[in-house]
Amino acid sequence: MLKLPSAPSSIQKGTPLKRVLGAEAIGCLAHNLKMAWSGFDSVAFEQAALNGLEDLEFMARGHHIAAAMRDYLPEKYADAIGVILASLTPPHTDTDGLGLAVMFYHPHGCFVANYGVDAVYNGGDDPFDVSMLAQYELTKRFTAEFSIRQFLIHDQARTLQRLTEWLNDPDPHVRRLCSEGTRPRLPWGVRLQSFVKDPSPALPILDALKDDESLYVRRSVANHLGDITKSHPDLVCDICERWLKGANKELQWVVRHALRYPDKKGNARATALRLKAK
Repeated sequence: MLKLPSAPSSIQKGTPLKRVLGAEAIGCLAHNLKMAWSGFDSVAFEQAALNGLEDLEFMARGHHIAAAMRDYLPEKYADAIGVILASLTPPHTDTDGLGLAVMFYHPHGCFVANYGVDAVYNGGDDPFDVSMLAQYELTKRFTAEFSIRQFLIHDQARTLQRLTEWLNDPDPHVRRLCSEGTRPRLPWGVRLQSFVKDPSPALPILDALKDDESLYVRRSVANHLGDITKSHPDLVCDICERWLKGANKELQWVVRHALRYPDKKGNARATALRLKAK
């Protein structure tokens, strides 16, 4: 039976987040990978993953564990992803109350980001489709918002095209990835410098998702616009002014949330639009 580690429902005062990726999580990961592939040396993997782990913080732990996965999974990236996908627990059906246990899948995303861009890890074969499939499945269990950024940096056109194909996916976790993964200044994520400079390539995604039925998705749209306001407040005000024409209360909330930063900075236009959206 596949396992997830025990974890609190939220960050606990005095308990570092990095503890979510501790010995229990590595043991569960070793167990799941062994269940998926009998050739997996779970004992050696656990030793490698635990070695040097203590001094690392949460994000770094994900990359450290991914490196150990690389050493003990099949050498060809696509084959390794096959094992990883077979080791996944069932996808989530809810968007709230998932707790911290889902962060167990952070190393899986790091594996895709670190080894799924360059064909050198895949026997010379283009790994793009394999990586997209992996992230499509991972985002249903945790998120792929951190890993997808490497593909936007190295292969923006193809990645945006794939995200566009996912805009109407029935799973809100997948739709949210389209907005959250393209955020220019995602907290904890690699900054997308090209989108900081010119956010226009991702704007069609936000337009498509602004009226999404899920608040989980709409909140991501608002946060994405909030990122853009740090460099392009006038552009976001233009977008919000257009969206407010005939907007329902849900879209009005998106506008209010998106314009919080320029409003606090004294941007009169943002303040006026937030008032109009009430």
